[in-house]
Amino acid sequence: MLALLGFGVTVVIRSADSADHLARVRPDELASRLDSLSIGGQRLQVEASGLQETRAALADDGRAQVELDRARQEADTLAVLAGTAPVAGPGLTLTVSDPRGKVDAWILVDALQELRDAGAEAIELSGVRVVASTYIIDAPGGGMTVDGATVAAPYVLRVIGEAHTLAQAMRIPGGVLDTVATRDGAQAEITNSDRIEIGALRTVPSPRFARPAD
Repeated sequence: MLALLGFGVTVVIRSADSADHLARVRPDELASRLDSLSIGGQRLQVEASGLQETRAALADDGRAQVELDRARQEADTLAVLAGTAPVAGPGLTLTVSDPRGKVDAWILVDALQELRDAGAEAIELSGVRVVASTYIIDAPGGGMTVDGATVAAPYVLRVIGEAHTLAQAMRIPGGVLDTVATRDGAQAEITNSDRIEIGALRTVPSPRFARPAD
């Protein structure tokens, strides 16, 4: 209690000293001090506002960077799907030998469909990048035409995706491997790989009639 009493007395004395000191200050000096305090307070408010604006700008920059990264990721994905960018990853190679020309185009079309359903992310057929609009037809005199390019046996499909799942899709009873085996002299072979590189690219056609809307 004595300690608390001593602290209280000290505070009262200091308060009294401060009040007595202010009482002795000239009015013009007191006004000057008040102006200084006011100016200092305004300066602190300006600095605080600046810091808030800086924080808001940094937050906006962070959001803008997130949006930019998302747009780049979407562009990369679309480039893979459109076949305009080289890709690499795990997958498999399906080689279809056909020395007697008994494998029809629809068999490879069926293989592409099965591979897509099994999760294939990128496909190359004998040097031609396969995309959603790819077509395969039997070529006159043998071989096949893939998107206007003539390809000949052996037909090589390089596929990026989960190798085991893709291989199982080719091996289902009555599937692609069984169908190829029924053709005289034809044979299909699957090779899994930790890294498949697909470098064949598609050219994006320029629109003839479409124009950006205003």
